[in-house]
Amino acid sequence: MIVLDLPSPHALRGGWAALAAVYAGRGWTDVRALPDRWLYHDGGGNWATLRFHDASRAVLFGHDHEYSETYFGAAAEYFGEEETDLLAGAPDWWSADLDPSPSGEWIGFIYGWDGSTWRRAPYAKPDGFDSVGLIRACSLEGTGFLAEFAQEALGLVGDPDPEALAALVAADADITPALLEAVVPGWDIAAGVAAGRAFLAHGGASGARGPNQPARG
Repeated sequence: MIVLDLPSPHALRGGWAALAAVYAGRGWTDVRALPDRWLYHDGGGNWATLRFHDASRAVLFGHDHEYSETYFGAAAEYFGEEETDLLAGAPDWWSADLDPSPSGEWIGFIYGWDGSTWRRAPYAKPDGFDSVGLIRACSLEGTGFLAEFAQEALGLVGDPDPEALAALVAADADITPALLEAVVPGWDIAAGVAAGRAFLAHGGASGARGPNQPARG
């Protein structure tokens, strides 16, 4: 198996929850926490799901409809391509409930978290993870992506405040109305707060060993 240098689930949580709060504030549900998984969709067909298996294990899987060159399972037959075995050498628990719905149909990457390390099967083809943009969406490369989705807030004058964006991410899903109102004034603050705080109740404590990585604005 290939060891990956990626942030822990806990390090992803603050930015993922902040994006969910902004999305929900404007009435979108493409980014949200469910009881056993977190969902991310960029609105253009590219997505990632972090499914929590138990208190220390999780699986991250997803697909980029333009840049995933790996064809897994039924996708290989459907597209007439050679299959990439994304589960080669993986423990059995990785394969439990690999359901791409509601975000997509095909899977381009599958990464497993064992409580301390991310790993994937060995293959050479681009799997689309980088272009899916999850690291950027979770504000681990700055808050620019989050700002893009907050720019149209009804009560916003000028660009979103970088300090307010960073504070929303730094809340690590413990989002308050005041924190969200400072980013997207005029939107549905109650819905946004509920969507962000759902990351505390759903999966956030499981598989989340290691410190949170703060946003860099």
